[in-house]
Amino acid sequence: MGKRRDLPEINAGSMADIAFLLLIFFLVTTTMDVDSGISRKLPPMPEENIETPEIHKKNIFVVLINKNDKVLAGIGSPSNMVEINGDGSISSSLKESVKEFVSNNGRSDNSSESPDKAVVSLQNQEGTSYDMYIQIQNELTKAYNELRDEKSNQDYGKDFDKLDADEQKLVKKYFPMKVSEAETKSN
Repeated sequence: MGKRRDLPEINAGSMADIAFLLLIFFLVTTTMDVDSGISRKLPPMPEENIETPEIHKKNIFVVLINKNDKVLAGIGSPSNMVEINGDGSISSSLKESVKEFVSNNGRSDNSSESPDKAVVSLQNQEGTSYDMYIQIQNELTKAYNELRDEKSNQDYGKDFDKLDADEQKLVKKYFPMKVSEAETKSN
């Protein structure tokens, strides 16, 4: 019988280094999905038996979205059909209507009494697409952002995002963004 040779052992010392390097490689190259959405401050939890304050009808701008993604907008009871462009986007008429409604200071019967009393009521049916809902939210946000930019340029000579925190607070107080998705009571 011949001499039996022992198989050489595999050096496992470097295996930990290789595993560690692979782990670092995958941690560095993997991307994390960032949640996207709309930044909104929710109202505090209501205390029991608190009545919803009634809002005068001329201070409510209603935006209705039906399950077919058709949009109606107007003061009190909406009657104006909002145009949808060929690519499915909303025309700027909604944004301009909201701006006029909020900033008119009661000079017209078809506008709010003042910017701090103006409420935009957004109501949608159950079958409304999420894309249309987000587009409407974007248009409402654009309207308020443009109003705030105009006010900050008028008062401070610069855009809203260039103002310091105290100045921004004053402009936001003048144009508070009141978008309600609850049923509003009107008198």
